[in-house]
Amino acid sequence: MTDADDPTAGAFLRDHVWAVLATGRRDGSPQQSMVGYVLDDEGRIVISAKSYTAKWHNAVRLPAVSLTVPDGRAHLVVYGTAEAIADDPLRAELTALVFGRLTDSDPPDPSTLTELLDAQQRTVLRITPTRTIFHE
Repeated sequence: MTDADDPTAGAFLRDHVWAVLATGRRDGSPQQSMVGYVLDDEGRIVISAKSYTAKWHNAVRLPAVSLTVPDGRAHLVVYGTAEAIADDPLRAELTALVFGRLTDSDPPDPSTLTELLDAQQRTVLRITPTRTIFHE
């Protein structure tokens, strides 16, 4: 992370699991989606997304995205660049981390996920933060 290396931003992201992802539609208007996420070891935000959704198509076309992580009136806004990951083994490894976080359990074995991910058309958006703003 850049200024997300700020311990407050990192701790806030680690302490939460739900966020609102904003991407840009083709016509320039915003599109928002509630998403679950996990942070990887490098502080990037990992989101499991189906490949037919607006958020996926928008992020692939225009990787500049923002994410708002709310906690009552306080919230962290993260600006960053999305990377689309659709191939295994990385897709399965990252999705396992997200699934584990969202179910508050150990991540499933990535080697068992490929068939499910293919059937659900699941992919991953990995966001590298470039700027964060905390509002209280």
